[in-house]
Amino acid sequence: MGYDQESYTGKINRMLEAKQQVVEVAAGRRPADLVLKNCTYVNVFSNELCGGDIAITQGLFVGIDREYHGLQEIDMTGKILLPGFIDAHIHLESALVTPGQFARAVVPHGTTTVITDPHEIANVMGNDGIDYMLQATQDLPLDVLFMLPSCVPATPLDESGAVLDYRAIDSFYDHPRVLGLAEMMNYVGVAAGDRTALEKISACQAHHKKIDGHAPGLAGKELNAYVAAGVYSDHECYSLEDALSKLRLGQFIMIREGTAAQNLDALIPLLNSQYQERCMFACDDKHPSDLLERGHIDYMVRRAIQKGVDPIVAVKAASHYAARYFLLNNRGAIAPGYLADFVAIDNFQDFNIQMVAKRGKIWYRDGALLPFPDPVIPHRLAALAADTFHLAPLTPEDLSDHRPRGIIGLVPGEILSRDLGYAQAIDPQQDILKIAVVERHKNTHHIGIGYLQGYGLREGAVATSISHDSHNIIVVGTSEEAMAEAVNQVVENRGGIVVWSGGRAVAQLALPIAGLMTDQDLVQVNRQLEEAKEAAFRLGVNRGIDPFMTLSFMALPVIPTLRLTTRGIIDVATQRYI
Repeated sequence: MGYDQESYTGKINRMLEAKQQVVEVAAGRRPADLVLKNCTYVNVFSNELCGGDIAITQGLFVGIDREYHGLQEIDMTGKILLPGFIDAHIHLESALVTPGQFARAVVPHGTTTVITDPHEIANVMGNDGIDYMLQATQDLPLDVLFMLPSCVPATPLDESGAVLDYRAIDSFYDHPRVLGLAEMMNYVGVAAGDRTALEKISACQAHHKKIDGHAPGLAGKELNAYVAAGVYSDHECYSLEDALSKLRLGQFIMIREGTAAQNLDALIPLLNSQYQERCMFACDDKHPSDLLERGHIDYMVRRAIQKGVDPIVAVKAASHYAARYFLLNNRGAIAPGYLADFVAIDNFQDFNIQMVAKRGKIWYRDGALLPFPDPVIPHRLAALAADTFHLAPLTPEDLSDHRPRGIIGLVPGEILSRDLGYAQAIDPQQDILKIAVVERHKNTHHIGIGYLQGYGLREGAVATSISHDSHNIIVVGTSEEAMAEAVNQVVENRGGIVVWSGGRAVAQLALPIAGLMTDQDLVQVNRQLEEAKEAAFRLGVNRGIDPFMTLSFMALPVIPTLRLTTRGIIDVATQRYI
């Protein structure tokens, strides 16, 4: 295949001109766009604090020395400069807001790059969902890079809005912001040699891209098989022993501290001279309250330092190691030729963020974030995202099956579950509630029914279209009537969360973008979400759990032990219905 010689020559000439300007600034022969004067910065290569004037031009760090001069100069005395933070694995949809609103929330916390897996919206809209997120993340003051969804649906037993095999996603590997294949959740299939799972891994390797993992509790020969298949990382490690078993086999460990799963404290011992280079920070899922009250990757750095981790090691886990893992060779360091993504803090103990810049442009300073517009979504994609519910209204009879069904037992503080035997009727006094997953993508009228213990609801129902990962409607209740009414209200809202009691919605949050997100700002969304949580607690839901996050994971058929899909309860280990 030929190429346009004139176009290629023109490109080289433009690059050459830019390179010459960079060299001129670095050599001190012309002023920089911006000079950070009197800097103290973290040197991730020598593991020390260094000093000097830092020259920035064309969005790059180009020189560190004394007496650089620039068109703009800022005195950084008393501040410590860090590389911009990188979240190694997150689902943006978990924040319940658009990517633009997410960026407004996390940039002030020092995040300049995230690697997202859009499998939430892909399970609803297929490739159109991936396209939607690519469009919605363009030109933000935050680089959003992608790992392609590996499991749409999560397993063959699940029922989502699309089925994406390796051929369906293959063209996306050519996109400049796509880095590889996201968490291979069907670890049971990979270890068993399932052809479909291995096809996706092989296709990604043919493109010379990364493959991330998801294998909670996998060990022994099955873990060997999983790693040997080509899975490079894991973010599901819940104990030091689990993490070390994977690290010793060559996997990189994404230390996760999200809303649903919080593993940082358990895995902090990895952040030492022996293991640190195989570790990075990730959030996975972040609800609005978590972002507003705790922060983002900055919370993990602050927490690690408080727990005794060397501050420079914590900073590297938040930036440099993720950049190295994903082969982002111009990120994660303050050095000539690297992107000028940086965070300025007051000190390591208080860790107050005072300035954040992306490619040399200061977006956040002294409590103020520069305004920026949301990307424009093409009409076709916006229309599709607004019309993702295709099911008939439910009646109590649709949920009235009284045969013995499995009981999913909640585990406090975890998204794991227990097998608690069988029940055949609701008994709120014994905390035995009915739970159902209602197919909402293709009007199949498939409804999986089971029982749930440990949730605590005493009256009414709770329903949500956030139901990992296929995002059907999941509902739990004390009566079939309340459950059906709550589901119907979710559909009327085009998605979201409903707390139902006394024949009405006592609290709700509408999420009309694919049933997963809203374009409201994070503060408004959080207020409605917290009101809904409080309403659920008043109806008896245990205050030790998140009423909606906990419920949403009961439908994810790759987290042990029991889960509920649209066709019934399955044993995750065997991938069989019980």
